[in-house]
Amino acid sequence: MAQTIKRGGKGVRRATAAKGTKAKVATARKQTGNVVDRAMQWLPFSEETLHRVAMTAILGGAAVLVWVVAGAAGIPALAEQQIASAAGRTGFEVKRVEVRGVNRMNELKIYEKVLAERDQAMPRLDLAALRDKLLELSWVKDARVSRQLPDTLVVDIVERSPHAVMRENGKLVLIDDTGHELEPVTPARAKGLLVLSGQGAEGKVENLGKLLEAAPALKPQVAEAEWIGNRRWNLTFKSGQVLALPEGEDGSAAALLTFARMDGVDRLLGGKVASFDMRSADKIYMRVPGHSEDVVARARDAAQAKANAAKARQGHATPKASATAHD
Repeated sequence: MAQTIKRGGKGVRRATAAKGTKAKVATARKQTGNVVDRAMQWLPFSEETLHRVAMTAILGGAAVLVWVVAGAAGIPALAEQQIASAAGRTGFEVKRVEVRGVNRMNELKIYEKVLAERDQAMPRLDLAALRDKLLELSWVKDARVSRQLPDTLVVDIVERSPHAVMRENGKLVLIDDTGHELEPVTPARAKGLLVLSGQGAEGKVENLGKLLEAAPALKPQVAEAEWIGNRRWNLTFKSGQVLALPEGEDGSAAALLTFARMDGVDRLLGGKVASFDMRSADKIYMRVPGHSEDVVARARDAAQAKANAAKARQGHATPKASATAHD
């Protein structure tokens, strides 16, 4: 009988190669497993905990992805709007405004800023933006806005304090101790306040305050201060007398202190001297109104008297003419 030989069966070499490949895979798996096992032994938590952490990370990533997609679709904003509307329907909306801390400024300006928020739902109220609007007011140094549920908005104001008056181009503007402008004022409202003038004087208010502190006895007597040439001060006292100070913080403070000592001894303020010039380090120049005119008048009188005396002497030296009678 003829035998049928089947083709396609594995040869010896092919079978041997397959067995070698399986052996290598098994060895690799065994080595990898050993490495992973050793790594797990070094970790401070169990394999179950690691599995939970991995699942949490996967779920968190999925949640973030869902939130991003929902945000792109506008779902969170819509939900917020619905919640705010529901809160408004239940009475949680701005119905009343309570303002605290206002003493000098016009309180209506506060309400003008705040009343635009009326009838808004409390959850949708932007307190930070409202505070920024209040800080735009010239009198407001600081502000705090808070909700008082269910329907009240509370505004606490810290006002600036008027310190002096800035005079420029015939106008008077109230300023605080930093030179910040508050509002225009009339001469009647400016009465009793220190008046500043000169270009750049509003930026030197703190500097002037330190200068006047060098002579506290004179400080209440100063009515005006003029910043000259952006380098020095002229002080005008309530008596109308003017004191010209030198340049520099130290030099002007030393001169003012010297003047205070001299006034304490000789009572310079309220006297005949109209102005004192202390710009020179070792001298003080004083101007007395009408003094030069008096000197000129006295010189003129002296000259006239001298001329009259000369004429008188000349008259005594000339003999009198005798009268001649004619027949």
